[in-house]
Parts: sequence; C-alpha cells; structure tokens
Amino acid sequence: MARNGFESSDDVRHARPLKHAQQVTFHEPLRLELGGSLREVSVTFETYGRLSPQRDNAVLICHALSGDSHVAAHDEADDPGWWDILVGPGKPIDTDRCFVICPNILGGCRGTTGPNRIDPGRGRPYAADFPAITVGDIVEVQRRLTAHLGIERLMAVVGGSLGGHMVLTWATRFPQQVAGAIALATSARLTSQALAFDVVGRNAILRDPAFQNGDYYDQGHGPIVGLAIARMLGHITYLSREAMMQKFDAQRLQPRDVQTQFETKFSVGSYLAYQGDRFGERFDANSYLTLTSAMDLFDLGETPEKLRATLARATCRWLLVSYTSDWLFPAFQSQELVAHLIGLNQPVTYCNVETDCGHDAFLLPDQIEVYGDLVHSFLVNLQGSGRPIKDGTPPELPEGGLGTPEHTSIFHHDRLDYETILELIPPDASVLDLGCGTGGLLARLRARGHQQIMGVERDEKAILCCARRGLNVVQADLNRGLPAFTQGQFDFVVLSQTLQTVEDVSRILHDMLWVGRRGIVSFPNVAYRRRRIELAEQGRAPRVQGEDGFHWYDTPYLRSLSIADFEEFCREQGLVIREQIALDTEADRRVSEDPNLNADVAVVVLSR
Repeated sequence: MARNGFESSDDVRHARPLKHAQQVTFHEPLRLELGGSLREVSVTFETYGRLSPQRDNAVLICHALSGDSHVAAHDEADDPGWWDILVGPGKPIDTDRCFVICPNILGGCRGTTGPNRIDPGRGRPYAADFPAITVGDIVEVQRRLTAHLGIERLMAVVGGSLGGHMVLTWATRFPQQVAGAIALATSARLTSQALAFDVVGRNAILRDPAFQNGDYYDQGHGPIVGLAIARMLGHITYLSREAMMQKFDAQRLQPRDVQTQFETKFSVGSYLAYQGDRFGERFDANSYLTLTSAMDLFDLGETPEKLRATLARATCRWLLVSYTSDWLFPAFQSQELVAHLIGLNQPVTYCNVETDCGHDAFLLPDQIEVYGDLVHSFLVNLQGSGRPIKDGTPPELPEGGLGTPEHTSIFHHDRLDYETILELIPPDASVLDLGCGTGGLLARLRARGHQQIMGVERDEKAILCCARRGLNVVQADLNRGLPAFTQGQFDFVVLSQTLQTVEDVSRILHDMLWVGRRGIVSFPNVAYRRRRIELAEQGRAPRVQGEDGFHWYDTPYLRSLSIADFEEFCREQGLVIREQIALDTEADRRVSEDPNLNADVAVVVLSR
C-alpha cells in the first residue's frame, strides 16, 4: 500500500464521460421483488476483448457499491478503470482470452436506470420515487443484458463486496448459465455491525437539509454534506486498524491541506474529508440510499438450513477469497459459505489472503500476486487450457522451508510415499488430502481418473500452486478439526507427511475416520537406524530429512514418532491398522525386516 496517507481505491474514479460506454434499453417492464415495477430499464455497460465464436469465454464483472461500468482502461488514451490491476491484456482477467462485460448496476448513477435517470412516465428524474430494489433485481437486469449480447452461459461471474452478492445470486438463481463463480470479500448477508454503519450513513444523507426528500436535482446541489459523511464512515470500514496506523500514525498531527468544511485537525481527518468531498463530485445520494438498502436486505439464507438449500441450487465451480484484516466482510463469512459448499460436494477453492489492507484489499495492488493469481488460474482452468505443471513443485515456488509450499514434506525429490498411497487407493475412489501441499498427490489422482478429489492446506503459496493445477483446495487449519465435512463424505482421507505437525493427533485421526471410510497416514520414522546413530553416537538431534533436513531450531514438527509409537497409539485409541507399508526412501525400496529400525517412512491404512 502506498504510504503518503491519501491513496485509496477511489483514486481513479471520476465523473467524466465514459468514452467506451454502450447502452441498451429493455422495454419489457421489470417487476421488482419488493413490489412495483419499472416501465423500462436502460443499462450502460462496457466490453473488453472479443467474444469467441462458441460464445463461451464471457466473464461478467459485478462492481461494488460505488463502482461503475469502467472496470479498466480500453487503451492508453482512456481514463484508468477501477480494476485495472486485474482486468486487461495479459492480466489475471485476460482480455486477450476473455470477453469481459461490466455493466453499471440497476439503481446506480452512471447511465443505468436509477434515481437520477428520467422516469419515462413523467419526463423527470425518478428521485425519491425510484422504487426499492434487491440484489435479485440487479442480477435480473444483468441477465437481460447477457441475453441481449447472445450469451447463453457465462464462463464466470466475478465480483467483490456487493458485487460478490451478485455473484452468489447468479450462481444460485441461474445455475445453468454460470460455469464459474468468483466471489471476493463477500458474504451470505451482512453482519449487524456492517449493517449498522449503512444505517448511520443513510441517516446522514436523510437528515441533510439539502436532501429535500430526495427531490434535489433542480436545487443546484444535493445533500453533499450528508453524502460526504456517509462516505467518510464507509472509508473507515474499508480500511483495517493496521492500514490506518501505517497511513496516519507517523504524521498524526500533520494533516494534508485540503479545502473542506470538515474537521482536519488530524491527518486521518483530512484524509476522510478529502475522500468524502471527492465522492460527492461523482456519486448520487439517492443511488447511495438505494444500493446500500439493497445490500443490507441481501440474505442467501437466515438459517444454516436455508443457506445450504440456496447454495444447493448451484452447479458451477467456485473460487472464494477473503482477506485476513477485513472486518467489514470478515473471513468467517466466506468460510461459512465454503463449509456449506464442501458439505454439498460442490467444487470449491478458498484462500484467506494475508493482508493489512482491510476490505479494500480486493481493489488494491498489495496482494495482487496472490488473489490475482488465484483468479487467473481459476479462469484458465475453466477454459481447459491451463499451463501445465509437473507433479513436483513448480520452479518459481521454493521447497522445504517452514512457510513454503512443501514444508510438510520430508522429501526434496519424487515422493515414494505418494506412489505407495496411490497403490492403496482403488480406482475412482473419492479422496480428501489433508495437508495437501502443492497438490502432488491430488494431481496424480486426477491423472488416474478420480473425479471427487479435494485438498485442505494452510499455506498460501501451496494453495496458489494447487489453483494453477486446477485442483479444488480450501485453506484451513487442521488443528481446528474438519467441521465442514460430513460423515462418510469420502472413501479415503489422506494425511501424508503432516501428522508430525498436528497439535491434536487423536482428534485429527478420529475426524479422518469420521469423514472417510478409510484413512491413510504416512509419517517419518524417528527410530530409523541413521537417526538412532545421530543421537546415540553423535549426540545430535536427528535431522528427519537427512543431511539437508530441518535443524532442531527451524523444524515445523511438533513431535517426532516411531513406527512402534504409532502402533501403540492406535491400540490405545481403538484404531485398526488394516495395512502397513514401511519404506526406505533412501534406497527406494520397501522394508519387511524390522521396519522400526530399517524404514525411514511408514504408510498406514486405518479404520475404526
């Protein structure tokens, strides 16, 4: 994030004419979900790239509350767009490959029918008479637009925040028309805290004397004070505590010199005043009331049962992204959606991106290499032409250290235990891989023809690698168990080279055998003869990966165990060892004689 204190996701937005805007008017009345109708609806939109002859490369982008159709610059002479970092030739949403459509939404103020547009029945702006709308109404207008463009099925629908609500609505209301859904920083509904901020913002507008009950278009100016206060309040929610400290703490009493009627004693005050005043130059207060109300009313399901039933209608692939410092749409809301999608056996990838940028993170360049790569990989794999990645770790991702994609692996070369595990899993069995790393085992399973496969991984870089491979992997901490999964959901649950990093071994093994009919566990054997020699003769803590392995001070392992230890543990826990294979990976062979001494890795099949 730039640090002069005044950059924001609003910087490139403006009220200038949109050079490449197109418009279409639908004369069929739009019946609204909350009652009433609109006699006709006009939609302002922009397109990028070319629609393929098969009409199968269309990506619909749904903007957030204050966005518009100008998602990206069309050429060097064009004004910047609000998502230039993500959309354009060679960018994550690659307009050399995709036909991108971005409409200004119903109720907006940049050309699409909204409060500031002319009511054809009266010949003057709708103003306060513009009816209450829902996210469902907004999506219905978008559906009409895509039909007008001759698109029967969208390759993907993409959006964040309020735009994410539209993505969720598309996927669940028009499942046959959506191949992929990318929802960033969003939720099934707002928290009461988030809703409260909208309530205060609307009251600031409604109590501004210049509001004039919404009929202010011929009054010279509208409720610019109330709108500015609403936007200032909004900007507080878009940032995180850490972002505000970084932007303002060092020069707390050195505010920027801005011409404003608002308090500027503190640097954060001058920032909010600047953003509030600028917002009033390009946005309409009635649209703000209309769209925040639509967002506040959005609810995919007020109970877990209703939410699950709504999501069950979807048939698309999913990518959900949340951001660690977002307290407006906190990560647990995305995780709730992910949990239901997992329980419904829907293909989903999820990552909670580490960032200090708050809710605005999905619009900023700070973590673009993470969420942008996730979006790009998801789209490329939807098109079925993803760049190939070998079963090993891609060269751009390092191996072997704590916090890197393969830190759960004891190997720096081909995984012999993977080949053993593959032999133990019947063809076409469903498999959940816990601590899946960069997806090596899952990639092998997919190549073998397995259809229902999924991974769980904590490391962000490893999830990126899995996404590039087109694998369905969700970010989660195994130390919190497997609450998202249902009983008997998979034939096999695999825990490969991860057991030694888990805090509650008993819990994870019992959870594995609740989710799967069989569990497969592989782990390094600390009683291997070379490790015994290191301790007994050299007096040194064994390095589990051999000479290139972890030291005692940088190991991610919480514990070391032997094959004999694990066998005793299973007896005590009532776990049945169905099969056990001991490996000497240094000699690339199986071990039958005294495996506790002669094997460095064990692979065990468990059941209750």
